[in-house]
Amino acid sequence: MSLGSIILTCLGALLLLFVLYILFARYYFNGGFYRRYCDHITTTLHGKTAIITGGNAGIGKETAIDFARRGARVIIGCRNPKKATEAIKVIQRRSGSSNVVYIPLELSDQDSVREFAETILKQESRIDYLINNAGIGKSTKGHRTKEGYNMVFAVNHFGHFLLTMLLMDRLKESAPSRIVNVSSINHTLVKEGDLYFTPKDAEGRIYPGLREYDRSKLANVLFTKELARQLEGSGVTTYSLHPGAIRTSIIDTIKETTQMSLPMYWFIIVFFWLMGSDERAGAQTTIYCALEESITHLSGCYFDNCRVAKGNKLADDDGLAKKLWDVSCQATGL
Repeated sequence: MSLGSIILTCLGALLLLFVLYILFARYYFNGGFYRRYCDHITTTLHGKTAIITGGNAGIGKETAIDFARRGARVIIGCRNPKKATEAIKVIQRRSGSSNVVYIPLELSDQDSVREFAETILKQESRIDYLINNAGIGKSTKGHRTKEGYNMVFAVNHFGHFLLTMLLMDRLKESAPSRIVNVSSINHTLVKEGDLYFTPKDAEGRIYPGLREYDRSKLANVLFTKELARQLEGSGVTTYSLHPGAIRTSIIDTIKETTQMSLPMYWFIIVFFWLMGSDERAGAQTTIYCALEESITHLSGCYFDNCRVAKGNKLADDDGLAKKLWDVSCQATGL
């Protein structure tokens, strides 16, 4: 065999390995090759009300479009009025429904969360679906809320915990109702001992073990588990989920809040282009958990690709879930 043939054979083998790697990575990050769609769910939502945090962009907006198309009154909560107004126009146009409204919500600000909940309770006689979808991937190093909490953990967990609890009585009154918490496969990266509840460290940082994305996503799953336990028999069910590796604007928030180099940013863009699903696909498990009738007995479970999935073993730690609940009540003044 000539040298040229050997080189071509090696290059072919490397190309094959690369293709297999891409296929495996897509399988891992997106819960399997087959991205299930909820078009088979024929549920109509006339007379129902859905609240979607972060409903102005990404999978939140796709969820809002689906719910509005089914006839629900859709309320999106987000912090940017301009983006919200633009999103509502898109949601109304694509869904054919005008029953879509925006209420300001800044999840990192507990006063804003309380104002949002107060407005909801004054204006809405029922809440059928609470979709805790909003989230951020990264914050400026050391960036904390006015209460002193890590920004990512505050937005991704504390804010949604507070909102859920403030709306709980109305959710119970509207039963059967559902709470859906959008988590991430990243919660499986948290190891034993990473999530801890020390009130302050030597530098005065509050709850230094409650920070950043992976831990906040584990918190979403733990919150769902404990919430399901406490809601048993109430008619309110709750689910957490991994939406898949989705090409959304959360990538831009990571770039804006870190010292990420341009080459690294484009590497991540290419990675998500190769591995990721589009936003409509990413919304399917959220929609499934909110509307699928056959899963009411699975309250508290973690889903991926519209089916129950195995999550982090730490999520099965009832003691950890209870401790997180207690600390969350302390952190939000409940």
